[in-house]
Amino acid sequence: MTEVAPSPAARVLVGVSGSPGSLTALCVAAGDARRRGAELWPVLAWEPPGGDPAARRAPAATHLVPVWERSARERLLAALRDVFGDVGTGLPGQALIARGTPGRALVALADRAGDVLVVGAGRRGLLRRGLRPSVGRYCLAHAACPVVAVPPSPLEAALATARRRNAWGLRLDTDDVAAAFASAPPQVRGAGNNPA
Repeated sequence: MTEVAPSPAARVLVGVSGSPGSLTALCVAAGDARRRGAELWPVLAWEPPGGDPAARRAPAATHLVPVWERSARERLLAALRDVFGDVGTGLPGQALIARGTPGRALVALADRAGDVLVVGAGRRGLLRRGLRPSVGRYCLAHAACPVVAVPPSPLEAALATARRRNAWGLRLDTDDVAAAFASAPPQVRGAGNNPA
């Protein structure tokens, strides 16, 4: 995990993976940090392919760690650019990459009085819950600080439906997409460079 010098300021830590849900959580976290006068700490947690146990068994994995770290850093920077553009967050704080499972890494970093942890709470079916544990549930159960679980954007479901229909060669009903777009909050509809 990344070592960070302690800062006395209040922090809003946010889990970022590059998924639509994490980008929505990043917008919400930036707005919360502005309102509270806190620092914004976007965190991308990463693991070697197959997890740490698999990496420990493979001798070549030690040579690939810098490549995996660089990839994680690039994903974090891309997510920040997607939300804030090239102007940056406009907030004090640090962007971090942390090695480990996302839930554990976020809970370990959110260890100070005054910290707030923001995570995306994506839609999860039974199959996904069984195959991949929820980062949001882990953080809600284990964090010592307040946790904000940001629900997915209504556009996420519309996009998933459009992708499925396109993959199956079915006609796209644009009325459903337009209705989902109209019901989305302004920061999700395209004001990503100005999260409120």
